[in-house]
Amino acid sequence: MTLEQTDKPHPSDGGRRSDMSAVDHAALMEAVRRLERNSLALRLANLVGRQVSFATQLVPARAAQVVGKAAGAAMRVALRAAFASLNGAPVRDRVGFHRAMVAASGAAGGALGLASLPVELPVSTALMLRAIADIARAEGEDLSQPETALACLQVFALDGRGAEAELSESSYFALRGLMARSVTEAARFVASRGLIDETAPALVRFTTQVASRFGVVVSQKFLAQATPVLGALGGAAVNLAFIEHFQSLAKGHFTVRRLERKYGEALVKAEYARIAAARDPDEIVTPAA
Repeated sequence: MTLEQTDKPHPSDGGRRSDMSAVDHAALMEAVRRLERNSLALRLANLVGRQVSFATQLVPARAAQVVGKAAGAAMRVALRAAFASLNGAPVRDRVGFHRAMVAASGAAGGALGLASLPVELPVSTALMLRAIADIARAEGEDLSQPETALACLQVFALDGRGAEAELSESSYFALRGLMARSVTEAARFVASRGLIDETAPALVRFTTQVASRFGVVVSQKFLAQATPVLGALGGAAVNLAFIEHFQSLAKGHFTVRRLERKYGEALVKAEYARIAAARDPDEIVTPAA
């Protein structure tokens, strides 16, 4: 199928002109599902067998302080890792390896509790970053570019919602818009200096912005792991849900970016919004083959 074939209005689509192929439109619909209709809070509520809103539970003050510091440290570790050794490796499927490693770190966290978080979270975050980078590379991203490395880190900020988030509300492009300036400034700084100075204002602003949203999700993870009788096995299951969630967000994020490179940001954003606003995405008409 050629793009010319898809330029004709689809008869059941109200005469709307579509410049996106059927395959790419289906990929965009899947990206919307991953980015708008999925949250870690919902995954964890199902995992621990309780339909609760993790966002409305109060994290003890001491735990909140530990979570905040751990999230900040995790982002600093991830920032260094993002620019250190992600370029040059061949594209290969290492999803299983990354999930196994993160599950193992979660088992330790579940057994040791809050005390292990300052060590366990940076380790699991660095492992997740490698998994995210593999997904980015598979979607055609150039990992030698600072902006791509920052886009990998940005994935950790894409779910700051609780279990009761309004599922019809498009939040992905809103979050990207909020972070656009800090991403641009950080990428420009790294490109001009050719090195990472995590104390530089541009990078501090970016990592702080990501860490603040990542901390919300980490709090949900902590609450799930703190559930009585979960222990080490439960900690591993929670961390497995943790990495699967961010891998899913990464797949959606880098699918959107791939389509933006192919069709332009305006077209992709408009069609994304149309899909996200639909009550049932399955009812959206895909361009004819």
